[in-house]
Amino acid sequence: MKESWRWEYDPDSRHVAGGLPSEVVAEVEHLVGQIVELADVGVDITDMGDGPRPGGLRRMDAAGGYFFFLAVPRSKLLVVTRIIPPFTSL
Repeated sequence: MKESWRWEYDPDSRHVAGGLPSEVVAEVEHLVGQIVELADVGVDITDMGDGPRPGGLRRMDAAGGYFFFLAVPRSKLLVVTRIIPPFTSL
């Protein structure tokens, strides 16, 4: 059986998403889920979003803010490391 891609927060959801507006977190989680689905069908996600080079930390816009993630193909894992909400939500 083929192992599917998955995603998680690093170090945990409380650290990355705690205290943020629920609509921002929901949008990030929705986008991350879509990225994982793309990876499952064979799309190279290491170059999605913005970043200095493929395979490194990436930045993607979401809900008026943005989030940072790292794709780890060997582990079939997408790691969300930080969510920055829009300025009006701070």
